[in-house]
Amino acid sequence: MLDEPDRSRTFRDADVVVLPAEAAAAVVQHARFCFPEEACGLLAADPTGRITMVYCLTNLDRSPVRYTLAPAEHYHAWRHAEARGWELVGVFHSHPRAAPVPSARDVAGALEPRWFHLIVGHVDTAPRLAVHRIVDGRVTSLDLRVEG
Repeated sequence: MLDEPDRSRTFRDADVVVLPAEAAAAVVQHARFCFPEEACGLLAADPTGRITMVYCLTNLDRSPVRYTLAPAEHYHAWRHAEARGWELVGVFHSHPRAAPVPSARDVAGALEPRWFHLIVGHVDTAPRLAVHRIVDGRVTSLDLRVEG
């Protein structure tokens, strides 16, 4: 019997998040589509830790300063990922007119310590991506490498 990969270590301890260029482009396009409201969604990875899917979801808040993932869409993304042997490893959202730094609301709403938080900032002018880990109210910025 083969051992399961330790996915929790892959993402919990990562200092660098590698994002395929097409995934980065999808996140930015979703942010532009939703502008001036915040965009949001989920990211899935395969057992090796490679990002395999961007799930662009509905922001139920329809707000330029906060987001809530649509629960039914979240569930369907989780089921889709699980059926393929993938794991949800992160959430993304946009700051339409602000820097890609977690707000106090983002920090308070970060409930999954194993996930990373990808933020698209300044969607209105020059979109910039940044990734963070938020654990127990503490924000750690991670290196983001877009490849491909």
